[in-house]
Order: sequence, then C-alpha cells, then structure tokens
Amino acid sequence: MKTIVTVQDAVTAFADFMEPTDAELDAIEQEMPVILADVDLLDAQIITLDRIPTELDNRRLRRARRRALAARIALANLTAAATVPGGAA
Repeated sequence: MKTIVTVQDAVTAFADFMEPTDAELDAIEQEMPVILADVDLLDAQIITLDRIPTELDNRRLRRARRRALAARIALANLTAAATVPGGAA
C-alpha cells in the first residue's frame, strides 16, 4: 500500500502571504493604543472576577473604561481625518 503525502505545507511554508505586509503592520501600530487600553481594561475586570469589587477596584475599572474609550475616540478621529483630506464637503 502506498502512503499519500501532501506537499501543501512544503509549498506554502515560505509563501509571501504568510507574513504581514507593511500596511498591515502600520495599521497594527496605529491601533496599538486601543489594544493596550483594552488589555488594561481586561486586567481590571479579571481582578474583580472572584471577589466583590472594592472602591479601589471600582476606580480602576472606571479609569480603564475611560482610557479605552478615549483611545477608541482618538483612533476614530485619526482615521476620519485621514480619510477626508480636504475637510468637510
């Protein structure tokens, strides 16, 4: 009996599409403040999972939510300004 071997992995292992493009890396870099703010928010939420939140925990959560929202607003304003080069129509 013959064994059937696929060569798909050998063919595509080093293909160009396996690595992120420069544009994708730039987009990730631009979204990094939002990603980090979301990580901080998740950290604050995880801390309060197994206990009743204290006043300090509540403040930490509020601050993390405000930072995440501010980062999202800044990214939205940045992308909106980049898509409309001439300003409002």
